[in-house]
Parts: sequence; structure tokens; C-alpha cells
Amino acid sequence: MKRVNNAEFERLVDEITQQVVSKLGATKTASEPHTHSGGILCNCTDGRCVRECADRVKQVVNNGAGRITSGLGFIPRDLGVARFIDHTMLKPDASAAEIAQLCQEAREYHFASVCVNSTYVPLCADLLKGSDVAVCTVVGFPLGASPAEVKAYEAQLAIQNGATEIDMVMNIGVLKSRDVKALHHDIGTVVKTCHAHNVICKVILETSKLNDEEKVIACQVAKVAGADFVKTSTGFGGGGATAGDVALMRKIVGPEIGVKASGGVRNYEDAQAMVKAGATRIGASAGVAIVKAERGESVGNVGKVY
Repeated sequence: MKRVNNAEFERLVDEITQQVVSKLGATKTASEPHTHSGGILCNCTDGRCVRECADRVKQVVNNGAGRITSGLGFIPRDLGVARFIDHTMLKPDASAAEIAQLCQEAREYHFASVCVNSTYVPLCADLLKGSDVAVCTVVGFPLGASPAEVKAYEAQLAIQNGATEIDMVMNIGVLKSRDVKALHHDIGTVVKTCHAHNVICKVILETSKLNDEEKVIACQVAKVAGADFVKTSTGFGGGGATAGDVALMRKIVGPEIGVKASGGVRNYEDAQAMVKAGATRIGASAGVAIVKAERGESVGNVGKVY
């Protein structure tokens, strides 16, 4: 695909957006209205903003506020890069002991969530009870090729078992077929299930398998379908997050929803680049090393990100 200048790119985005809206028949979001702050479901009527909406608080402070109202027990969640990280272990041979260690690290470093395969959701929900760490799991993982209703059932079961965030893999094949309505159904069905339980839904695009036009369409459809985040990669699709893809995704979805960079974020410099490009969440198994690097501590060896 040839490089285009900014004006040509804006025109392309506008054309694709019009096509998406037209094909969907001006379909509205699949869920009840949500207020987002970087993709986080926010309730700022009772002092929770300091805990749930750090970026909104920063905006208010930058505009001149000297104090922000909080509520009893609402501890600020803006604890540096750790609050961007979904501490992840999705390898198929992960043991219960490794998942327990993942949860212990997440508690210690106050990561945004742990992200695990759904069989370990009950264990994580138990180990993280009472903490500020969410339990995230994946559905339709890693191919995204199962029917929307199967993904929705998988999400429903995970939520019943204690998941509070769902990362779904969209159906890449229907996008490649330019079946926008089918893609909207695929995403919207899972989003509706998640939002019925006030659970965040992130949509994995698998950007390494898409050209720029397909990335634009996927982001637009996910946004129209009511997703809370768009996410770059599974980490198992032959490629991971790039700052360029994160910047493109942020440009398409705007400030209303979150962007998660996942796959290949191995160190603090990688994490910084993703945040600078527009990421509001980072999926990495190297979370401890990233936080230690931010603090100026020795990081030791960093393993592969899943």
C-alpha cells in the first residue's frame, strides 16, 4: 500500500467511515450508553474519578483545579506505568502456580488487571479478591473464527466465574470479506453481553494480518458496536503491537474509547512508545520488568511476551 499524505489519509478515513455507517444502516451501539475515560467505565458522581478515571482527573487538574473530590476508600489508581498494564499469561502450558505468581505480582505492583485464559478466571478472582486489580480473560482466542454466539457464551461464563474485563478476538475473515454487518454482529454480540454486566469489552484486531484500510474499518465497526477498547494483537498471530498501529488506531477511534497495545512490549522503552502513540492499556508478561525499569531498579532477564 503506497504512503499517503495527511490530507489523503483524512479523506480515506472519511470515505471508509461513510461506507461503514451506510452498510450498517446507521446502526447505533449495541449496548446502553457508557461514559468512558480512556476506555474505562466511569462514574464521577460520587468521588470515584480519582480511582477509575485518572486521565479525566489529569485533564481537570491541567485546566487549573487545585483539589479533586474523592470518596471514602477510593484510592487513586494513577500509580505510574503499572496502571496501564494488563499483566498477562496466555501460554497454553501455564500452570496454576504460575498464575498464582502472576496474581501476587499484580497485587504487589498494582497492575490494571491480570489477563489469563478463561479456565483460570475462578482462581484469579479468588486470589485478587479485595484488590484493585481486575480479572481479564480472552474469548474467541486466538483465531477469532468461532461464531459470535459462542464468543458471547464464553464471555458470559467467564463473567459468571469472576471476569471483569473481556478481550475478544474479532472475526478477521469476515473483515477480509468486507462483510461489515457480520463484523458488527460478531463484535456487538459480545459487547452487549459484557455491558449487561457492566464489564469492559476490548476488541482484538490482530493488526499484523490487516492492511491500513482494514484497520480503519475494524476500528470504526468496533466503535459503532460499543466496544470499550480496540486492541492490536493476540501475541500469537505472527506479529505484535507497533507504535504506528497504535497511533493509527487512536486517530480512528478518537478519545472516546481505549487503545490497548499488546504483543512484543518487552521493556519500559517499548511501553513508553506505546503510551506516547496513544495507548491507554498495555498487554505484557514483562510488566514487573517494565515497572522496575521505570523505578530505576535492576530488571534482570525479560522473557517473551504472550
